[in-house]
Amino acid sequence: MSEPIALTKIMVYQEDTANKIRKAYIDGFNDPLFFGVHGGVKEFYGVEPDVQYPSTLDHIVAAAGG
Repeated sequence: MSEPIALTKIMVYQEDTANKIRKAYIDGFNDPLFFGVHGGVKEFYGVEPDVQYPSTLDHIVAAAGG
């Protein structure tokens, strides 16, 4: 079995529970990624966030497509 190409350290913080906002810091990058809810996801959770961010599902789909 081959060795891993890279290991990534990521810290995720629950920033604002009411608005479902999380902030992720990826080792080697200064700016965080923001995760939240919008569209059908916010309806599923029954929230109306002040600011809408892409959901974790949006990031997974983008990563698979990339």
